[in-house]
Amino acid sequence: MSPFRFSPARGALALVLLTGIAAVLAACAPRDAQQRTTVRFWAIGREGEVLGTLLPEFEAAHPDIRVDLQQIPSTAAHEKLLTAFAADTLPDVCQLGNTWIAEFATLKALTPLEPYVRRSTVVKQDDYFPGIWQTNIIDGQLVGIPWYVDTRLLFYRKDILREAGVKLPITTWAQWDKAMAQIKAYVGPDRYAILMPLNEFEQQLSLALQQDDPLLRDHDNRGNFESPGFRAALAFYANTFAQGWAPKMSETQVSNVWDEFFRGTYAFYLSGPWNIREFRIRAPETLKDQWGTMALPGPHGPGAGIAGGSSLVIFQSSRHKEAAWKLIEFLSRPDIQQRFHALIGDLPPRRSTWHTPQLEGDPLARAFADQLERVKPTPKVLEWERIVQEMRLVTERVVRGGESQDAAVADLDQRVDKILAKRRWIYERDHPGSDAKQTETAR
Repeated sequence: MSPFRFSPARGALALVLLTGIAAVLAACAPRDAQQRTTVRFWAIGREGEVLGTLLPEFEAAHPDIRVDLQQIPSTAAHEKLLTAFAADTLPDVCQLGNTWIAEFATLKALTPLEPYVRRSTVVKQDDYFPGIWQTNIIDGQLVGIPWYVDTRLLFYRKDILREAGVKLPITTWAQWDKAMAQIKAYVGPDRYAILMPLNEFEQQLSLALQQDDPLLRDHDNRGNFESPGFRAALAFYANTFAQGWAPKMSETQVSNVWDEFFRGTYAFYLSGPWNIREFRIRAPETLKDQWGTMALPGPHGPGAGIAGGSSLVIFQSSRHKEAAWKLIEFLSRPDIQQRFHALIGDLPPRRSTWHTPQLEGDPLARAFADQLERVKPTPKVLEWERIVQEMRLVTERVVRGGESQDAAVADLDQRVDKILAKRRWIYERDHPGSDAKQTETAR
Protein backbone atom coordinates (compact mmCIF):
# COMPACT_ATOMS: atom_id res chain seq x y z
CA MET A 1 0.00 0.00 0.00
CA SER A 2 1.32 3.48 -0.86
CA PRO A 3 2.70 5.42 2.11
CA PHE A 4 1.06 8.61 0.74
CA ARG A 5 -2.51 9.20 1.84
CA PHE A 6 -4.63 12.19 0.80
CA SER A 7 -6.12 14.25 3.60
CA PRO A 8 -8.18 17.48 3.55
CA ALA A 9 -5.46 19.25 5.53
CA ARG A 10 -2.77 18.28 3.06
CA GLY A 11 -5.01 19.30 0.12
CA ALA A 12 -5.63 22.73 1.60
CA LEU A 13 -1.90 23.21 2.21
CA ALA A 14 -1.07 22.22 -1.37
CA LEU A 15 -3.65 24.66 -2.72
CA VAL A 16 -2.14 27.48 -0.69
CA LEU A 17 1.37 26.63 -1.91
CA LEU A 18 0.29 26.43 -5.57
CA THR A 19 -1.58 29.72 -5.35
CA GLY A 20 1.51 31.40 -3.88
CA ILE A 21 3.79 29.99 -6.57
CA ALA A 22 1.37 31.16 -9.29
CA ALA A 23 1.35 34.66 -7.82
CA VAL A 24 5.16 34.78 -7.76
CA LEU A 25 5.39 33.55 -11.34
CA ALA A 26 2.82 36.12 -12.49
CA ALA A 27 4.80 38.87 -10.79
CA CYS A 28 7.97 37.71 -12.52
CA ALA A 29 6.36 37.18 -15.95
CA PRO A 30 7.60 39.42 -18.78
CA ARG A 31 5.54 42.49 -19.51
CA ASP A 32 4.87 40.98 -22.94
CA ALA A 33 2.64 38.30 -21.52
CA GLN A 34 0.63 40.61 -19.28
CA GLN A 35 0.24 44.02 -20.83
CA ARG A 36 1.44 44.21 -24.45
CA THR A 37 -1.09 44.43 -27.26
CA THR A 38 -0.16 42.35 -30.29
CA VAL A 39 -0.93 43.97 -33.64
CA ARG A 40 -0.97 41.54 -36.53
CA PHE A 41 0.40 43.09 -39.73
CA TRP A 42 0.43 41.44 -43.15
CA ALA A 43 2.89 42.93 -45.65
CA ILE A 44 3.09 41.79 -49.25
CA GLY A 45 6.18 40.99 -51.29
CA ARG A 46 9.53 42.66 -50.77
CA GLU A 47 8.04 45.37 -48.55
CA GLY A 48 7.63 42.70 -45.90
CA GLU A 49 11.32 41.84 -46.12
CA VAL A 50 12.56 45.33 -45.30
CA LEU A 51 9.78 46.39 -42.94
CA GLY A 52 11.23 44.32 -40.14
CA THR A 53 14.21 46.68 -39.89
CA LEU A 54 11.90 49.60 -38.98
CA LEU A 55 9.61 47.92 -36.47
CA PRO A 56 12.05 47.73 -33.52
CA GLU A 57 11.99 51.55 -33.36
CA PHE A 58 8.19 51.52 -33.24
CA GLU A 59 8.12 48.91 -30.50
CA ALA A 60 10.72 50.82 -28.49
CA ALA A 61 8.56 53.96 -28.69
CA HIS A 62 5.43 51.95 -27.84
CA PRO A 63 6.50 49.33 -25.27
CA ASP A 64 2.88 48.32 -24.77
CA ILE A 65 2.56 47.19 -28.43
CA ARG A 66 4.17 44.24 -30.19
CA VAL A 67 3.93 43.86 -33.97
CA ASP A 68 3.46 40.37 -35.35
CA LEU A 69 4.67 40.82 -38.94
CA GLN A 70 3.82 38.25 -41.58
CA GLN A 71 5.23 38.50 -45.07
CA ILE A 72 2.95 37.23 -47.83
CA PRO A 73 4.22 36.41 -51.35
CA SER A 74 2.65 38.79 -53.86
CA THR A 75 1.43 35.89 -56.02
CA ALA A 76 -0.62 34.46 -53.15
CA ALA A 77 -1.70 37.65 -51.38
CA HIS A 78 -5.10 38.24 -52.95
CA GLU A 79 -6.32 34.68 -52.43
CA LYS A 80 -4.98 34.59 -48.87
CA LEU A 81 -6.77 37.82 -48.00
CA LEU A 82 -10.10 36.62 -49.40
CA THR A 83 -9.72 33.30 -47.59
CA ALA A 84 -8.97 35.13 -44.34
CA PHE A 85 -12.00 37.35 -44.84
CA ALA A 86 -14.26 34.32 -45.31
CA ALA A 87 -12.77 32.65 -42.22
CA ASP A 88 -12.80 35.85 -40.12
CA THR A 89 -9.04 35.63 -39.59
CA LEU A 90 -7.90 38.88 -41.17
CA PRO A 91 -5.02 40.73 -39.46
CA ASP A 92 -5.33 44.10 -37.77
CA VAL A 93 -3.32 46.06 -40.35
CA CYS A 94 -2.52 45.19 -43.94
CA GLN A 95 -0.80 46.56 -47.00
CA LEU A 96 -3.35 46.66 -49.83
CA GLY A 97 -2.64 47.48 -53.46
CA ASN A 98 -4.63 50.52 -54.55
CA THR A 99 -6.66 48.47 -57.04
CA TRP A 100 -7.76 46.11 -54.23
CA ILE A 101 -9.10 48.78 -51.92
CA ALA A 102 -12.47 49.08 -53.68
CA GLU A 103 -12.96 45.32 -53.49
CA PHE A 104 -12.44 45.09 -49.74
CA ALA A 105 -14.44 48.26 -49.17
CA THR A 106 -17.33 46.63 -51.04
CA LEU A 107 -17.01 43.66 -48.70
CA LYS A 108 -17.37 46.10 -45.75
CA ALA A 109 -14.03 44.81 -44.48
CA LEU A 110 -12.25 48.16 -44.04
CA THR A 111 -12.42 50.58 -41.12
CA PRO A 112 -13.27 54.21 -42.03
CA LEU A 113 -10.22 56.25 -41.10
CA GLU A 114 -11.40 59.86 -41.28
CA PRO A 115 -12.00 60.06 -37.48
CA TYR A 116 -8.43 58.92 -36.88
CA VAL A 117 -7.01 61.42 -39.38
CA ARG A 118 -8.95 64.32 -37.86
CA ARG A 119 -7.23 63.89 -34.51
CA SER A 120 -3.84 62.87 -35.88
CA THR A 121 -0.78 65.11 -35.58
CA VAL A 122 1.10 62.93 -38.11
CA VAL A 123 -1.21 62.12 -41.03
CA LYS A 124 -2.14 65.32 -42.87
CA GLN A 125 -4.17 65.06 -46.06
CA ASP A 126 -2.76 68.27 -47.56
CA ASP A 127 0.73 66.78 -47.52
CA TYR A 128 -0.21 63.86 -49.80
CA PHE A 129 -0.29 63.91 -53.59
CA PRO A 130 -4.02 64.44 -54.34
CA GLY A 131 -4.42 61.62 -56.87
CA ILE A 132 -2.89 59.09 -54.50
CA TRP A 133 -5.07 60.20 -51.58
CA GLN A 134 -8.18 59.89 -53.77
CA THR A 135 -7.51 56.21 -54.46
CA ASN A 136 -8.37 55.57 -50.80
CA ILE A 137 -11.75 57.31 -50.83
CA ILE A 138 -14.53 54.85 -51.65
CA ASP A 139 -18.16 56.06 -51.70
CA GLY A 140 -17.10 59.18 -49.85
CA GLN A 141 -15.26 57.35 -47.06
CA LEU A 142 -11.52 57.32 -46.43
CA VAL A 143 -10.57 53.66 -45.89
CA GLY A 144 -6.79 53.65 -46.36
CA ILE A 145 -3.67 55.77 -45.90
CA PRO A 146 -1.17 55.84 -48.81
CA TRP A 147 2.03 54.03 -47.86
CA TYR A 148 4.05 54.19 -51.06
CA VAL A 149 3.22 55.24 -54.61
CA ASP A 150 3.90 53.93 -58.05
CA THR A 151 3.49 55.55 -61.43
CA ARG A 152 4.98 55.28 -64.90
CA LEU A 153 7.08 57.72 -66.90
CA LEU A 154 9.87 57.74 -69.48
CA PHE A 155 13.45 56.58 -68.99
CA TYR A 156 15.54 57.87 -71.87
CA ARG A 157 19.02 57.82 -73.34
CA LYS A 158 20.39 61.36 -73.34
CA ASP A 159 23.12 60.61 -75.87
CA ILE A 160 20.81 59.04 -78.45
CA LEU A 161 18.28 61.86 -78.22
CA ARG A 162 21.06 64.41 -78.55
CA GLU A 163 22.61 62.69 -81.55
CA ALA A 164 19.21 62.27 -83.21
CA GLY A 165 18.60 66.02 -82.89
CA VAL A 166 15.73 65.75 -80.41
CA LYS A 167 15.03 68.94 -78.48
CA LEU A 168 14.02 68.82 -74.84
CA PRO A 169 11.73 69.23 -73.00
CA ILE A 170 9.11 66.95 -74.54
CA THR A 171 5.72 67.80 -73.03
CA THR A 172 3.11 67.06 -75.74
CA TRP A 173 2.15 64.06 -77.84
CA ALA A 174 3.07 65.96 -80.98
CA GLN A 175 6.59 66.59 -79.66
CA TRP A 176 6.86 62.97 -78.55
CA ASP A 177 5.79 61.74 -82.00
CA LYS A 178 8.39 63.96 -83.64
CA ALA A 179 11.10 62.77 -81.23
CA MET A 180 10.34 59.09 -81.88
CA ALA A 181 10.39 59.65 -85.64
CA GLN A 182 13.79 61.39 -85.36
CA ILE A 183 15.21 58.62 -83.19
CA LYS A 184 14.01 55.86 -85.51
CA ALA A 185 15.50 57.65 -88.50
CA TYR A 186 18.81 57.92 -86.62
CA VAL A 187 19.08 54.37 -85.19
CA GLY A 188 17.98 52.52 -88.32
CA PRO A 189 15.86 49.42 -89.00
CA ASP A 190 17.21 47.12 -86.28
CA ARG A 191 16.70 49.47 -83.35
CA TYR A 192 13.72 51.38 -82.00
CA ALA A 193 12.62 54.63 -80.42
CA ILE A 194 10.73 53.07 -77.49
CA LEU A 195 9.94 49.80 -75.74
CA MET A 196 6.29 49.33 -74.69
CA PRO A 197 5.88 45.60 -73.96
CA LEU A 198 2.60 44.19 -75.25
CA ASN A 199 2.13 42.02 -72.16
CA GLU A 200 1.73 45.15 -70.01
CA PHE A 201 -1.31 47.40 -69.68
CA GLU A 202 0.31 50.38 -67.95
CA GLN A 203 1.19 52.19 -71.18
CA GLN A 204 -2.34 52.15 -72.61
CA LEU A 205 -3.80 53.00 -69.22
CA SER A 206 -1.45 55.95 -68.73
CA LEU A 207 -2.43 57.40 -72.11
CA ALA A 208 -6.13 56.82 -71.41
CA LEU A 209 -5.98 58.56 -68.03
CA GLN A 210 -4.67 61.66 -69.80
CA GLN A 211 -8.07 62.10 -71.45
CA ASP A 212 -11.08 63.96 -70.10
CA ASP A 213 -13.44 61.04 -70.81
CA PRO A 214 -13.69 58.55 -67.94
CA LEU A 215 -12.97 54.88 -68.61
CA LEU A 216 -16.32 53.79 -67.18
CA ARG A 217 -19.69 55.51 -67.34
CA ASP A 218 -23.18 55.33 -65.85
CA HIS A 219 -22.00 55.30 -62.23
CA ASP A 220 -19.10 53.02 -63.22
CA ASN A 221 -21.58 50.39 -64.36
CA ARG A 222 -20.59 50.30 -68.05
CA GLY A 223 -17.51 50.59 -70.22
CA ASN A 224 -16.71 53.91 -71.87
CA PHE A 225 -14.03 52.75 -74.28
CA GLU A 226 -15.91 53.93 -77.36
CA SER A 227 -15.53 57.49 -76.09
CA PRO A 228 -13.46 60.00 -78.09
CA GLY A 229 -10.90 60.09 -75.28
CA PHE A 230 -10.03 56.41 -75.27
CA ARG A 231 -10.16 56.29 -79.07
CA ALA A 232 -7.51 59.04 -79.15
CA ALA A 233 -5.34 57.19 -76.63
CA LEU A 234 -5.61 53.92 -78.57
CA ALA A 235 -4.82 55.68 -81.85
CA PHE A 236 -1.65 57.23 -80.41
CA TYR A 237 -0.59 53.93 -78.86
CA ALA A 238 -1.25 51.87 -82.00
CA ASN A 239 0.49 54.40 -84.26
CA THR A 240 3.71 54.02 -82.26
CA PHE A 241 3.86 50.39 -83.40
CA ALA A 242 2.50 51.03 -86.89
CA GLN A 243 5.33 53.50 -87.56
CA GLY A 244 7.92 50.97 -86.42
CA TRP A 245 8.96 53.17 -83.50
CA ALA A 246 8.21 50.36 -81.02
CA PRO A 247 8.76 46.60 -81.52
CA LYS A 248 5.71 44.34 -81.46
CA MET A 249 6.93 42.17 -78.64
CA SER A 250 6.31 41.36 -75.01
CA GLU A 251 8.85 41.80 -72.23
CA THR A 252 9.53 38.05 -72.26
CA GLN A 253 10.81 38.40 -75.82
CA VAL A 254 13.46 40.88 -74.72
CA SER A 255 16.57 39.13 -73.42
CA ASN A 256 17.21 41.76 -70.75
CA VAL A 257 15.39 45.10 -70.76
CA TRP A 258 18.21 46.91 -68.90
CA ASP A 259 21.06 45.61 -71.03
CA GLU A 260 19.15 46.32 -74.25
CA PHE A 261 18.48 49.86 -73.06
CA PHE A 262 22.20 50.47 -72.67
CA ARG A 263 22.97 48.72 -75.96
CA GLY A 264 20.76 51.34 -77.60
CA THR A 265 18.08 48.91 -78.78
CA TYR A 266 15.57 51.57 -77.73
CA ALA A 267 15.98 55.13 -76.49
CA PHE A 268 12.75 55.43 -74.44
CA TYR A 269 11.42 52.93 -71.93
CA LEU A 270 8.08 53.56 -70.24
CA SER A 271 8.41 52.05 -66.77
CA GLY A 272 8.27 52.58 -63.01
CA PRO A 273 10.43 53.89 -60.14
CA TRP A 274 12.06 50.58 -59.20
CA ASN A 275 14.11 50.84 -62.41
CA ILE A 276 16.05 53.86 -61.11
CA ARG A 277 17.97 51.47 -58.88
CA GLU A 278 18.22 48.77 -61.56
CA PHE A 279 19.57 51.16 -64.20
CA ARG A 280 22.07 52.63 -61.76
CA ILE A 281 23.38 49.17 -60.96
CA ARG A 282 23.58 48.02 -64.57
CA ALA A 283 24.74 51.18 -66.37
CA PRO A 284 28.17 50.80 -67.98
CA GLU A 285 30.75 53.29 -66.75
CA THR A 286 30.73 55.08 -70.10
CA LEU A 287 26.95 55.58 -69.95
CA LYS A 288 26.34 56.19 -66.25
CA ASP A 289 25.52 59.87 -66.91
CA GLN A 290 23.86 59.33 -70.29
CA TRP A 291 20.37 58.40 -69.18
CA GLY A 292 17.58 60.20 -67.38
CA THR A 293 13.88 60.30 -66.54
CA MET A 294 11.13 62.59 -67.78
CA ALA A 295 7.45 62.96 -66.95
CA LEU A 296 4.92 61.68 -69.47
CA PRO A 297 3.93 64.01 -72.29
CA GLY A 298 0.19 64.56 -72.65
CA PRO A 299 -2.14 65.43 -75.52
CA HIS A 300 -1.60 69.19 -74.99
CA GLY A 301 1.01 69.41 -72.23
CA PRO A 302 2.42 67.44 -69.31
CA GLY A 303 0.19 64.40 -68.94
CA ALA A 304 -1.43 62.45 -66.15
CA GLY A 305 -0.21 59.08 -64.98
CA ILE A 306 -1.25 56.02 -63.01
CA ALA A 307 -1.86 56.41 -59.27
CA GLY A 308 -0.51 53.02 -58.27
CA GLY A 309 1.17 51.71 -55.16
CA SER A 310 -0.08 50.41 -51.81
CA SER A 311 -1.94 51.79 -48.83
CA LEU A 312 -2.30 50.77 -45.20
CA VAL A 313 -5.73 49.69 -43.98
CA ILE A 314 -7.27 48.56 -40.69
CA PHE A 315 -9.73 45.73 -41.02
CA GLN A 316 -13.12 46.04 -39.37
CA SER A 317 -12.56 42.77 -37.52
CA SER A 318 -9.53 44.16 -35.67
CA ARG A 319 -9.86 44.26 -31.89
CA HIS A 320 -6.86 46.58 -31.60
CA LYS A 321 -7.74 49.50 -33.85
CA GLU A 322 -6.08 52.18 -31.70
CA ALA A 323 -2.78 50.28 -31.58
CA ALA A 324 -3.08 49.57 -35.29
CA TRP A 325 -3.54 53.29 -35.99
CA LYS A 326 -0.40 54.09 -34.00
CA LEU A 327 1.52 51.74 -36.29
CA ILE A 328 0.09 53.43 -39.39
CA GLU A 329 1.05 56.84 -38.00
CA PHE A 330 4.60 55.62 -37.39
CA LEU A 331 4.94 54.28 -40.95
CA SER A 332 3.45 57.55 -42.27
CA ARG A 333 6.06 59.80 -40.66
CA PRO A 334 8.18 61.56 -43.32
CA ASP A 335 11.46 60.46 -41.71
CA ILE A 336 10.34 56.82 -41.67
CA GLN A 337 9.11 57.06 -45.26
CA GLN A 338 12.47 58.45 -46.30
CA ARG A 339 14.26 55.53 -44.66
CA PHE A 340 11.81 53.10 -46.25
CA HIS A 341 12.57 54.62 -49.66
CA ALA A 342 16.32 54.27 -49.03
CA LEU A 343 15.84 50.59 -48.16
CA ILE A 344 13.62 49.56 -51.05
CA GLY A 345 13.24 52.41 -53.55
CA ASP A 346 9.45 52.75 -53.16
CA LEU A 347 8.32 56.34 -53.66
CA PRO A 348 6.84 58.24 -50.69
CA PRO A 349 3.29 59.59 -51.03
CA ARG A 350 3.92 62.75 -48.98
CA ARG A 351 5.32 65.92 -50.51
CA SER A 352 7.28 66.78 -47.36
CA THR A 353 9.27 63.55 -47.66
CA TRP A 354 10.42 64.65 -51.11
CA HIS A 355 12.10 67.70 -49.57
CA THR A 356 14.77 65.55 -47.93
CA PRO A 357 18.24 65.86 -49.51
CA GLN A 358 18.23 62.23 -50.66
CA LEU A 359 15.17 62.77 -52.86
CA GLU A 360 15.22 66.48 -53.64
CA GLY A 361 18.81 66.24 -54.79
CA ASP A 362 18.21 63.24 -57.04
CA PRO A 363 17.48 64.38 -60.63
CA LEU A 364 16.21 60.91 -61.57
CA ALA A 365 13.62 60.94 -58.77
CA ARG A 366 12.62 64.54 -59.44
CA ALA A 367 10.70 63.60 -62.59
CA PHE A 368 8.63 61.17 -60.53
CA ALA A 369 7.75 63.91 -58.05
CA ASP A 370 6.58 66.01 -60.99
CA GLN A 371 4.55 63.11 -62.39
CA LEU A 372 2.95 62.35 -59.03
CA GLU A 373 1.36 65.80 -58.95
CA ARG A 374 -0.76 64.71 -61.94
CA VAL A 375 -1.57 61.07 -61.22
CA LYS A 376 -5.21 59.98 -61.44
CA PRO A 377 -6.94 57.03 -59.76
CA THR A 378 -8.45 54.31 -61.89
CA PRO A 379 -12.17 53.48 -61.57
CA LYS A 380 -12.91 52.25 -58.05
CA VAL A 381 -14.71 49.03 -58.86
CA LEU A 382 -13.76 45.60 -57.56
CA GLU A 383 -13.75 44.27 -61.15
CA TRP A 384 -11.06 46.69 -62.30
CA GLU A 385 -8.20 44.20 -62.55
CA ARG A 386 -10.27 42.02 -64.88
CA ILE A 387 -11.25 45.05 -66.94
CA VAL A 388 -7.72 46.31 -67.40
CA GLN A 389 -6.57 42.88 -68.57
CA GLU A 390 -9.34 42.86 -71.18
CA MET A 391 -8.09 46.27 -72.29
CA ARG A 392 -4.59 44.86 -72.70
CA LEU A 393 -5.76 41.85 -74.72
CA VAL A 394 -7.96 43.89 -77.06
CA THR A 395 -5.37 46.60 -77.69
CA GLU A 396 -2.74 43.93 -78.37
CA ARG A 397 -4.95 42.55 -81.13
CA VAL A 398 -5.04 46.02 -82.69
CA VAL A 399 -1.25 46.36 -82.57
CA ARG A 400 -0.63 42.93 -84.04
CA GLY A 401 -2.98 43.76 -86.90
CA GLY A 402 -5.88 41.48 -86.16
CA GLU A 403 -8.59 43.99 -85.34
CA SER A 404 -9.57 47.51 -86.37
CA GLN A 405 -9.64 50.22 -83.73
CA ASP A 406 -13.39 50.74 -84.20
CA ALA A 407 -14.10 47.04 -83.72
CA ALA A 408 -11.71 46.91 -80.77
CA VAL A 409 -13.39 49.64 -78.71
CA ALA A 410 -16.85 48.22 -79.41
CA ASP A 411 -15.67 44.74 -78.43
CA LEU A 412 -14.01 46.09 -75.30
CA ASP A 413 -17.17 47.87 -74.16
CA GLN A 414 -19.17 44.66 -74.64
CA ARG A 415 -16.65 42.63 -72.63
CA VAL A 416 -16.58 45.21 -69.84
CA ASP A 417 -20.37 45.45 -69.72
CA LYS A 418 -20.51 41.68 -69.15
CA ILE A 419 -17.94 41.92 -66.37
CA LEU A 420 -19.98 44.67 -64.70
CA ALA A 421 -23.34 42.92 -65.06
CA LYS A 422 -23.61 41.99 -61.38
CA ARG A 423 -22.53 45.46 -60.27
CA ARG A 424 -25.16 46.96 -62.59
CA TRP A 425 -27.87 44.67 -61.17
CA ILE A 426 -26.98 45.64 -57.59
CA TYR A 427 -26.98 49.33 -58.48
CA GLU A 428 -30.37 49.10 -60.19
CA ARG A 429 -31.77 47.19 -57.20
CA ASP A 430 -30.50 49.81 -54.75
CA HIS A 431 -31.45 52.78 -56.95
CA PRO A 432 -34.91 52.08 -58.40
CA GLY A 433 -35.86 54.48 -61.12
CA SER A 434 -32.24 55.42 -61.83
CA ASP A 435 -30.99 56.23 -65.30
CA ALA A 436 -29.03 52.95 -65.55
CA LYS A 437 -31.90 51.00 -67.15
CA GLN A 438 -32.73 53.94 -69.41
CA THR A 439 -29.15 54.05 -70.64
CA GLU A 440 -29.16 50.29 -71.29
CA THR A 441 -32.31 50.65 -73.37
CA ALA A 442 -30.85 53.58 -75.30
CA ARG A 443 -27.78 51.57 -76.24
